[in-house]
Amino acid sequence: MDAWKAAKNALECVLEAEKGQSIVIFCDDEKMDVGKAFADGALKLGLQTRLTQLKTDANVFRKEIPPQVMEILKQAPDIYINLLRGTREETPFRIKLTKMETKDKRTRLGHCPGVTLDMLTEGALALTTKEHRQMQGFAQSLIQKLSRTIKVEITNPAGTDISMSVEGRPFFTDTMIDWKIMKWMNLPTGEVIVAPVEDSLEGKFVCDTAIGGIGPIKTPVKLTARNGKVQDCSSENQQVLAKVSDSLNMDEWSNVVGEFAFGINPKARFVEEFLEMEKVLGTIHIAFGNNTDMPGG
Repeated sequence: MDAWKAAKNALECVLEAEKGQSIVIFCDDEKMDVGKAFADGALKLGLQTRLTQLKTDANVFRKEIPPQVMEILKQAPDIYINLLRGTREETPFRIKLTKMETKDKRTRLGHCPGVTLDMLTEGALALTTKEHRQMQGFAQSLIQKLSRTIKVEITNPAGTDISMSVEGRPFFTDTMIDWKIMKWMNLPTGEVIVAPVEDSLEGKFVCDTAIGGIGPIKTPVKLTARNGKVQDCSSENQQVLAKVSDSLNMDEWSNVVGEFAFGINPKARFVEEFLEMEKVLGTIHIAFGNNTDMPGG
């Protein structure tokens, strides 16, 4: 699929972009091929389009929002798109940016940490309008089936045996805008999600496929949780273990269960970037951190 067509379809089908609306695209210099695709797609839809390039350095990790971005944020467009590198070390920076972009509760946001051009041409973003609608329909059907769920239990042959409460927590999807409760999501889309009760995660789980901010792993990481928090983790790969431990200790919420989700995107692939891998049809994942911006969180 042409990259600009995939971008156009995501803007139209997921973020409900309409002719005459305004869009600001923040794009890291190393992602400008993706930025151009989104800009071209936005222009094809008749959007007032601004593409802003952000400078990055390989070994320098951003913590604060640059002054040029702060100035642009004052414009409050209808839609933001963030095309950023997905480094684990810049997670706090990305959180600050998304909070600034969405604080007015009006602006829509497509947030894409780690996005690559091939996601648009052959991966999880390479969706036609029909394919977007089909995935949205599947998501709604799954949400309906899950509507009375009060507890989630997960086991697998690798040794996972965990449970968590979702009582009173609504399942929702990232495949479309919900104008009442959720106006931003990651792109590509392809999840049915719930914010679990924060102190409810119990048990041991074994991650043997991939970890956000790290990517695919060859050696499993084992974690133990009590009262919703990760208490300890272990792995034979000390480098991966150090990164996981660091991520779980970034702030007071970083070791607290924040999300449980099903992957439902039939075009998502097992690739380096977790942004796409977490959407693979038939997979599940758990995320940790503050979920107050999620329905029920």
